[in-house]
Amino acid sequence: MKTHLDMDKIAKGLGAERRGKVTARAGYFGAEQLLADVQARFQVPSGGGRATDPRWTERRLLPLAPKTLKKLEQISAKVREQGVHVDPMQLAALLVERSAERMSEEEAKELVRPKRRSSR
Repeated sequence: MKTHLDMDKIAKGLGAERRGKVTARAGYFGAEQLLADVQARFQVPSGGGRATDPRWTERRLLPLAPKTLKKLEQISAKVREQGVHVDPMQLAALLVERSAERMSEEEAKELVRPKRRSSR
């Protein structure tokens, strides 16, 4: 069982002040954050099988371009090198959740806004 860290107590002990959550996005620290997410969230089901996030109860198909799937396969292979097994589509689910949590309604509208045709 993992020990829960009391971040407020740690900050107080260091003479620091907590000001909010910092998230890593890319590079080394982004990879380390992804690895920590997988380790913290994935659990092997009681009946055995592949480790997964127990909160994932919905199953949907996610269409991907071959280039995107290849990139997910490369990233998941690097995570596996650290001793944590994650499949490419589990990685995709984590990334979709992260993006959905961070995205505002306005940003979402920008993604799906139809492109205007230029007048000839």
